[in-house]
Amino acid sequence: MDVLLKRRSTRKFSDEKITTDELNRILQAGLLAPTSMNRKPCSFMVVENKETLNELANAKDHGAELLKGADKAVVVLADTMIADTWCEDSSIALTYMHLMATNLGIGSCWVQIHLRKKDGVYAEEVVRDILKVDSHYRIAGILALGHSDDIPEAHSLDDVDKSKIHFLV
Repeated sequence: MDVLLKRRSTRKFSDEKITTDELNRILQAGLLAPTSMNRKPCSFMVVENKETLNELANAKDHGAELLKGADKAVVVLADTMIADTWCEDSSIALTYMHLMATNLGIGSCWVQIHLRKKDGVYAEEVVRDILKVDSHYRIAGILALGHSDDIPEAHSLDDVDKSKIHFLV
């Protein structure tokens, strides 16, 4: 519960580098994420190059700018030739990595790519072009990663909106 309460989106990062061990643990969390029928359609492209991070920061009309300040980003690619549940499987993998980053004290933010646009063009197409990825790969999102002194305060259980829970009897 502690990690779930602490998980917050971080959009400002410091210059401190993520270690290889930290990155490996985050990627392992993504690889451990459940997928429909255990088909495992997701792969992860780690972006460390600042020029590429800057290009990705402009892949949609708004909401990706934070990638410019990230130390690294993980683009989750899902192979539609393996599973039609690519969006769900990618979302779970992104969430697992987001939670592991929180567990490690690393700032992270999910950058939505699926169904977003850049000047009328789908952001997935823009990202595929930047990364030179085949069209049968779909991209639900990118996880920005970096150490940060600007991680929002943890939620509390008092923040939970219990009116969203309904019981059928």
